[in-house]
Amino acid sequence: MAVETVTFGCRLNAYEAEVMKSEAEKAGLDNAIIINTCAVTAEAVRQARQAVRKARRDNPQARIIVTGCAAQTEARSFGDMEEVDLVIGNNDKLKAESYRPMAFGVPLNDKVQVNDIMSVRETAGHLIEGMDGRARAFVQVQNGCDHRCTFCIIPFGRGPSRSVPMGAVVEQIKKLVANGYGEVVLTGVDITSYGGDLPGSPSLGKLTQSILRHVPDLPRLRISSIDSIEADPALYEAVASEPRLMPHLHLSLQSGDDMILKRMKRRHSRADAFAIVDKLRGLRPDMVFGADIIAGFPTETDEMFANTLAFVTEADLTYLHVFPYSPREGTPAARMPQVDRRVARERAALLRAAGDRQFEKLCASRLGGIEHVLIEQEGLGRSEQFVPVHVQGTAPGQLLDVRITGTSADGLTGEALHEAAA
Repeated sequence: MAVETVTFGCRLNAYEAEVMKSEAEKAGLDNAIIINTCAVTAEAVRQARQAVRKARRDNPQARIIVTGCAAQTEARSFGDMEEVDLVIGNNDKLKAESYRPMAFGVPLNDKVQVNDIMSVRETAGHLIEGMDGRARAFVQVQNGCDHRCTFCIIPFGRGPSRSVPMGAVVEQIKKLVANGYGEVVLTGVDITSYGGDLPGSPSLGKLTQSILRHVPDLPRLRISSIDSIEADPALYEAVASEPRLMPHLHLSLQSGDDMILKRMKRRHSRADAFAIVDKLRGLRPDMVFGADIIAGFPTETDEMFANTLAFVTEADLTYLHVFPYSPREGTPAARMPQVDRRVARERAALLRAAGDRQFEKLCASRLGGIEHVLIEQEGLGRSEQFVPVHVQGTAPGQLLDVRITGTSADGLTGEALHEAAA
């Protein structure tokens, strides 16, 4: 068996899994499973432990390595699992030398090899050939977070905000385009803070403009989750003027109630979020929005929750990532008066149902139109607004104009007309 990766959590973790696999194999490691964990909720940590046990049951001779955010924040608890052979910190997981002792059987004085993530000050750009089985690729442009939202453990798993230099990002994307990728997704932990630690303090908008200028053959560029209050003028310019920048943004919203936003220590208000959605739609009328939302945050009343639920339809959000609040030890919110877990789950279900209705409305609005679709797997692609589109007789990597003929359980169906214009 070669090196396998099991990845939980965000798009950044998906990108890093490719880097880890490459670096581990470069170090000479084989017959190993690397489990890349997430710490955003207690459930994510539970699932990671479950994956460790399953990996050992299914592969009794393999070496089990645990890394990622949960390994960084709860290193010793993973090290105490008898199934685990090595725990590596979030920064060191991207370095070949971290895997060499395991590759060559060098004994370690402690199987927990986790450093102080808060001391890390740089993020290297890792050149990868591509991502297994994907027509689109994620590219890391930033890591870490300098904010301290009261519910969030991630800064302690990722460390301070640090950016990949623009030149390294551009070179990575040039390589992916040369390898046939039709779409690149910029990802990170807090990507709207991009550039503050680099000479000249370039912004996310400047990076976006630079990519599109210097990689003219890149068909589609997509930006992942953003903290909308940090959006810079150059990003608005790119939205307005760059058709290759996809009209789909995911907002780190968390709540639609001002008091809850204040208690979360978010930096935007309900009105701020509305204003940003309106401004972006004014620049790009076909723009669609998703959002991260936490249900049942401590002290959330029925009225406060109603404000969040109403925000979904009033702001016309489409793709919702909803989480029932999960207390994380060491965060201020864990010490606040808690909402009953059952109530939090019920509120999460109501939000998800609202999101489903919004998605159905979006799909209905596209019937009969022409969508530009990037085929990601045989017979299935995504539109510019990120809607799944089923198109028979198509192969991964094709960029097609598709006439939308109907809806499906997860999106749209259509007929391919011809290759889309670059």
